[in-house]
Amino acid sequence: DVMLAVGVSRPYPLYTQMGFAQLRALSPTGTCSPFDEAGNGLVVGEGAGIFVLKRLDDAIADGNTIHGVIRSIGLSNDVGGRLLAPTSEGQLRAMRAAYAVAGWEPESVGLVECHATGTAVGDAIEVESLKQLWAETKWSPAQCTLGSVKSNIGHTLTAAGSAAMLKAVLALKHKQLPPTASYKHSPESWNLGESPFVVRSAPEAW
Repeated sequence: DVMLAVGVSRPYPLYTQMGFAQLRALSPTGTCSPFDEAGNGLVVGEGAGIFVLKRLDDAIADGNTIHGVIRSIGLSNDVGGRLLAPTSEGQLRAMRAAYAVAGWEPESVGLVECHATGTAVGDAIEVESLKQLWAETKWSPAQCTLGSVKSNIGHTLTAAGSAAMLKAVLALKHKQLPPTASYKHSPESWNLGESPFVVRSAPEAW
């Protein structure tokens, strides 16, 4: 009836630094810049996130403070992708499944907290996947904010999902569309200005 969902990441720093350096995924400048044309790799972070999960009816009956509701989950296997270069096809299957179960249309969403790690290839594929998802919808420019908590705390690996979810919950609580740290300009090839999406450099009321 009650579940504690926990994401924890406390890796051995030398191991992660050497591993991501060999993959050429580590930022040589030590700055994680998701969605930015200056993005040159990830920065490893540490952390933990804990959530108390209950059925909505139970939480209401027990008088609990409800910070958010998980409407659905989408899952897929990215068969043709690689660690640092996933495929849009796999991401789209997961997102479409989640929207279908929730009964939502993409254009009803005002904030997408992305995986975006600050690697040029991975971020570009994720943005392209989102553009394909919204392609057949009626959208207006800059109606949906994209964000990545990795710009603030780095990639927390096995706690990355917890960090992203906590950020989204706090955005709901404070009714703020959060900015992405270190963001200045997206690559011109993304044509982000001709899309439903915007990456913010300052918070805005939601």
